[in-house]
Amino acid sequence: MTKGNSIVERQLVVFNLSTETYGIDISAVHEIIRIQGITEVPRTPEFVEGVINLRGRIVPVIDLRKRFGLDLVEKTNNTRIIVVEVDDMTVGMIVDSVSEVLRLPVDSIEPPPAVISSVDLEYLQGVGKLDDQIIILLDLNRVLRQEEKAQISEESFQEVAAAQE
Repeated sequence: MTKGNSIVERQLVVFNLSTETYGIDISAVHEIIRIQGITEVPRTPEFVEGVINLRGRIVPVIDLRKRFGLDLVEKTNNTRIIVVEVDDMTVGMIVDSVSEVLRLPVDSIEPPPAVISSVDLEYLQGVGKLDDQIIILLDLNRVLRQEEKAQISEESFQEVAAAQE
């Protein structure tokens, strides 16, 4: 929502990872899907689970637990893949669960405090407070470094796509 030329609130997709609650801007989210067959791809970074065929499009999938160095857990019925757009690249992110879509007033967002130790501060935009809920805002542009984006770009998976046809 905007007031004049300034944004007064952000609409977020809220998800859970380990014991924390995260939010990403809904404008970056294409869709949220259940976990499905992921084809492993050799010589990719450790946090890349592989690729999925999403209606004919090969989409790389990363595991946010691995990316953030969190303990790994079994996937459950609540596990989801959030398909997002990052720098003109479509990427799936595995999360523990997706809880809701909500609006967060911009004035309730603060820089991330140094006490957040579960995730590297470089991945965060800030921390939002809504009632008694704390939401860690993820900076999607920092989740993947430039060289990592090149490694998992759609072009690099053309062999996988050809093999699946």
